[in-house]
Amino acid sequence: MSGTPTLDSPTLDNPTLDKLIKNVRVVRPQQSSVDRLDLGIKDGQFSQIAPDISPDQAKEVFDAQNLLGFPGLVDAHMHIGIYQRLDQDAIAESKAAAMGGVTTSLNYIRTGQYYLNKGGSYRDFFPEVLALSDGNFYVDYGYHIAPIAPQHIDEMQWLFEEHGIASFKIFMFYGGYGLHGLSNQQNLFLMIHQDDRYDFAHFEFIMRSLARLRERYPAMQDTISLSLHCEIADILNAYTKMVQQDASLTGLNAYSAARPPHSEGLAICIASYLAHETNCGNINLLHLSSRKAVEAALMMQTIFPHINFKREVTVGHLLLDVNTPTGKWAKVNPPIRPRSDVEFLWNAVLQDQVDWIVSDHACCSAEQKAGSSDPENIWLAKSGFGGTEYLLSGVVSEGSKRGMSYNHMARLLSWNPAQRFGLLQKGDIAIGYDADLVLLDPDETFVVRAAESFSQQGYTPFEGTELTGRVKQTFLRGNLVYDRGQILGSPQGRYLKRSQGLQ
Repeated sequence: MSGTPTLDSPTLDNPTLDKLIKNVRVVRPQQSSVDRLDLGIKDGQFSQIAPDISPDQAKEVFDAQNLLGFPGLVDAHMHIGIYQRLDQDAIAESKAAAMGGVTTSLNYIRTGQYYLNKGGSYRDFFPEVLALSDGNFYVDYGYHIAPIAPQHIDEMQWLFEEHGIASFKIFMFYGGYGLHGLSNQQNLFLMIHQDDRYDFAHFEFIMRSLARLRERYPAMQDTISLSLHCEIADILNAYTKMVQQDASLTGLNAYSAARPPHSEGLAICIASYLAHETNCGNINLLHLSSRKAVEAALMMQTIFPHINFKREVTVGHLLLDVNTPTGKWAKVNPPIRPRSDVEFLWNAVLQDQVDWIVSDHACCSAEQKAGSSDPENIWLAKSGFGGTEYLLSGVVSEGSKRGMSYNHMARLLSWNPAQRFGLLQKGDIAIGYDADLVLLDPDETFVVRAAESFSQQGYTPFEGTELTGRVKQTFLRGNLVYDRGQILGSPQGRYLKRSQGLQ
């Protein structure tokens, strides 16, 4: 596409709009068409949406030149501060988010090793998280919290009422397996007392607490939910030992075999029955990576129709497979899978069996990612990688090849996660919603290069991947924060408290 978007200054004495974005091919998640419209913005929200709004009504006019306009993405699964200082990570990785059209970053966080490297109460821990976050995000942000210690279960109501934390998390494999591999020091890793256990009973009590919270606030019970990383430690431990003794398996193939898909399926079945037993009505099944995981999730929905299950996949599991040439850089939990699983995930996406797509962004620098003594050893590599900057382009590129509509993409990338997690001002291009907008050229092809990202990671497992569909501009509440390769201004991201309206 040729030409440069322009900002003009109309001469009307009393313009009614702060900004007017003209000539947008608007992608709305609740509709089936893409319509060329103008978007009027006032006080950070969409206030007028119509064809051919007069430029005289606005203080500023921006010409979108018929680019696609998606609602700002809600990347509902990120990790900020896991491998480096949270305040520094927030700056760099939220720039990467804005580069990818993400305007809302929801981040999983917990006590224990990594993150702030602290145990203890969330009454002490979470205010420090908020202080380190304040003034350092280029996009709006919120947090999901994992109750790790028994005392955290008693703090869930306080977290909701005081800080608007409406979503919590369980890492099912943490009870007997490390973040990166075999471990027999879980209490040290989680920084919990020697007598405490992070086990199925603990998971049950978290679910009971969340059920009580939903009962206490019936008007908000649709947005109070529990997310689960579904893998079983016993299976991982046994298979890791076997795979490490098998010289025929190396790299991502070995890591996938060491964390087999039936471990995901088994965990999903156990978690679903516990949700039924505890009347924990809103369950999010995170980063489903395999056919067996998806099939188990759909089976549990049939068995327990009264549980409102949501199913998530990541852009990494949709773009990468075990033969990805970047190898160890793509190590993540659950693992990158064989191509047959990737295609099964895409089929589930197309059949509307997936509720949202995320990045699971966890910036891990090259120096930390690879083991210094044996850099190519998959077992020594750290788990996790960044990718929020390729979330929209990855889904547009691969989804378009498979006949996925832009409107469907907008539902999975913006509307659905915003609704689930209580971000009722986000996720749509509609009057009264925050003016979060990403302009994308669906015809521009580019090759992913880590050197072009704002992330401090220094590599990407998507290196060399050709994608079609490039983000050109990102607006946060009407403010242009990313423009054709440049981050503009200072961090203006706001903390999103998801318990508004409590009396």
